[in-house]
Amino acid sequence: MPGGGFASLLFVLCAAGCAGFIDSMVGGGGLIQLPALIAGYPAEVPATLLGTNKLAGILGTCTAFARYAKAVRVPWRTVLPAAAIALPFALLGASLATVMSPAVFRGTVPLILTGVLIYVLSQRDLGSQHRPIALTGRRRVAALAGIAAIAAYDGFFGPGTGNFLMLFYVRVYGFDFISAAACARLINIATNAGALLYFGTHGHIRWPLALALGASNIAGSLLGAHTAIRRGSRFVRTAFVLVVLALIAKTALNAYL
Repeated sequence: MPGGGFASLLFVLCAAGCAGFIDSMVGGGGLIQLPALIAGYPAEVPATLLGTNKLAGILGTCTAFARYAKAVRVPWRTVLPAAAIALPFALLGASLATVMSPAVFRGTVPLILTGVLIYVLSQRDLGSQHRPIALTGRRRVAALAGIAAIAAYDGFFGPGTGNFLMLFYVRVYGFDFISAAACARLINIATNAGALLYFGTHGHIRWPLALALGASNIAGSLLGAHTAIRRGSRFVRTAFVLVVLALIAKTALNAYL
């Protein structure tokens, strides 16, 4: 794989561990792992970096979800249909990325994330208590449509997906941040799998590097999920706000400078 040798490998492995730690709690790991891959392997085809990043990420996300599933009651009837819908829409998004420029999202993502931040800060008790809302009929269809839209966005572009999913489950379904984190991780598994189907079948994964990154991501994910479960929803809410702030800064720099 084109790059800077052992120094580049060590750099991206450290980044993958940090990404797994953050992503397992509140999402946003792509803020670290993908830019590190781009910096470490600047001569590689962008689609290959995306595919390699997705494979490493899904290994860590699966690990984090398994840890959450032992600690909280996963609402399978709610998340399994959502995951089933998320996979094909993420695949669609990944395929669109080859014919459309992700630049169409670059200017809007910082604005959307700013709206997310303002909303979370204005609702001081948001996500502090677990009060599930049973959605039926049109509201359930609308919620699944929202998941489909987020999944397509993840396959096509991606930054902030985990944060959008967490806020979605907190706001729409009434979950606390810990339960929302568990659900978001499962949907992320589906969206990553959908994107991987596309990148993998088109030869855009470097397997040895992806598996090495995945091992580092798994270690970070285990530590992050354990920290989130031990510290509780208020801690996760604070981490969520900090990661969204970082995402706003990163996406705004990419979009406007």
